[in-house]
Amino acid sequence: MEALEAIHTRRSIRSFTDAPIEDGVLQQMLEAAMAAPSAGNAQPWRFVVIRDKKLLQRITAIHPYAAMAANAALAILVCADITAEKFCGFWPQDCSAATQNLMLAARALNIGTVWCGIHPVEEREKAFQKLFSLPETVRPFALVAVGYTDQPFTRRDTYDQRKIHQNTW
Repeated sequence: MEALEAIHTRRSIRSFTDAPIEDGVLQQMLEAAMAAPSAGNAQPWRFVVIRDKKLLQRITAIHPYAAMAANAALAILVCADITAEKFCGFWPQDCSAATQNLMLAARALNIGTVWCGIHPVEEREKAFQKLFSLPETVRPFALVAVGYTDQPFTRRDTYDQRKIHQNTW
């Protein structure tokens, strides 16, 4: 699939089939995530792949917008090891780029995803740190529910010329 097709047809998917995500496909998605840019090339991202159905179900109790995780083939907890940062405070941008790459790779592979934000909501961060036994230096950023879907990936035009300014505001 061409990159622009993946970008323009990516959607937040909240309904998944029972089909498992193959290890090789998962690796392609994680490789794409790790190809993202990062401040000073620090690559502070870390990933927790969650396939355990009991853990996926428990996520629904700690994140008010992650009910779909219970029915996903898996979820990926995108985190940052803040000790890996070269430039303090840029880890959310780094993890955002990795998360977007992950989701675009999934779309290119005809896999559905939805981004459930964790950072900067402190109570969510603490709940995910506890549930997944994250070290103190590892901050949870986002949860991406992943699975095959029967929903169509259609293009929706969101371009808005009014949001563009040339040279100055």
